[in-house]
Amino acid sequence: MKLTVIGAGYVGLVTAACLADTGNEVMCVEKVSSKLATLKNGESPIYEPGLTEVLKKNIASGNIRFTDSIEEGAKFAEAVFLCVGTPQSDTGKADLSQVEEAARQIAEVADGYKLIIEKSTVPVNTHRRVKMTLKRYANPNVTFDVASNPEFLREGSALYDFTNPDRIVAGVESERAEAIFRELYKPFTDKGFPLLITTPAAAELIKHASNSFLALKISYINMVADLCEKVGADIELVAEGMGYDKRIGRAFLNAGLGYGGSCFPKDIKAFINMADENGVDFSLLEEADFINAARRTKYLAMVEDLLWITKDKEICIWGLAFKPNTDDIREAPAIDIVRELVSQGAKLRLCDPKAVENFSRLFPEDGQIKYYEDKYAAADGADAVLLVTEWKEFVEADAAELKKIMKLPLVIDGRNAFDPKKMKEQGVEYYSIGR
Repeated sequence: MKLTVIGAGYVGLVTAACLADTGNEVMCVEKVSSKLATLKNGESPIYEPGLTEVLKKNIASGNIRFTDSIEEGAKFAEAVFLCVGTPQSDTGKADLSQVEEAARQIAEVADGYKLIIEKSTVPVNTHRRVKMTLKRYANPNVTFDVASNPEFLREGSALYDFTNPDRIVAGVESERAEAIFRELYKPFTDKGFPLLITTPAAAELIKHASNSFLALKISYINMVADLCEKVGADIELVAEGMGYDKRIGRAFLNAGLGYGGSCFPKDIKAFINMADENGVDFSLLEEADFINAARRTKYLAMVEDLLWITKDKEICIWGLAFKPNTDDIREAPAIDIVRELVSQGAKLRLCDPKAVENFSRLFPEDGQIKYYEDKYAAADGADAVLLVTEWKEFVEADAAELKKIMKLPLVIDGRNAFDPKKMKEQGVEYYSIGR
């Protein structure tokens, strides 16, 4: 099929690359010139394992191309994915100006039937607003369908998630739109991956409801972890015992610093805002969001308690991205932790395999902050190591080496990634969450 993707951000670029890789001809529209030049060279402007390789392969085959012309993109294909940004205010209300702009520009140049597909995460019933915009600005002889096709991608494993989906959700209002989705996703349904056909409103809600439920699960286990600390139980054993129940499952029952990134914090606030606008009480999710924000404060209190005085202490922080296998620092716990420790006068040694460039834009090197490529170089001579992001190379660190090179062999594990017994055996003073 011929497909157009508007927006080469995280969702748009992964969508374009994966659909090109299944044999479709994809045109991706990106208006930022610097990003466009990078993409045309076959390089991904974001770090996602395997993405650059897929881009290079499909540029070479001619299955994917890039342009800054939305007119060219709109005329290229019947099916057009909207993958533009939907930033939000502190209240959670989404800014849909980019969605409206893209819909209006498509309407003004469309010369035939178009299926406009919401791929960006948007509030429920956004499809109605998009339809209204298309009707207002388009030639009256041009017909449109508007559909919702939410993404369920995890940063760090997005290519796998796209090609091995738990489910594909398509919210449609016509048989013609449904037929396009069934053809588009046939390579996936032929392998047994389910395609769920719903209404657009239901599809828009499924995305927010799914992410908010997972966020709720994380906050719940962190709440239980606090009780474990008080009564002398191990949260890891509690989570394992809960996880055997098929109704609960073990995934997302990991106590620690809580969730971050561009999805969970944004989606839970947006869902709360939707409920508020419709007079529905979502105080359960409000409390989950509050618990998550408090994890960073609690961790900092632990650091201050264990070090007593943080001023002028050499503190090594392993992990700056919000999760492993990404360079994304949006809503990353490390931001709040670094900001507070800097205000206390600590000297910070920061290390992350991929996120240093992004993080250094917020916190440039100075008298208090220094960046390191090697985890042991960062820990050498430190008064403490704080594990903030559980990258594999950090989790596999040698406790004996830490004991040898640190000024004070103290590890404060914000992700429960290390084995307490092994740390103790090597003479490392070790603290974690809920254990």
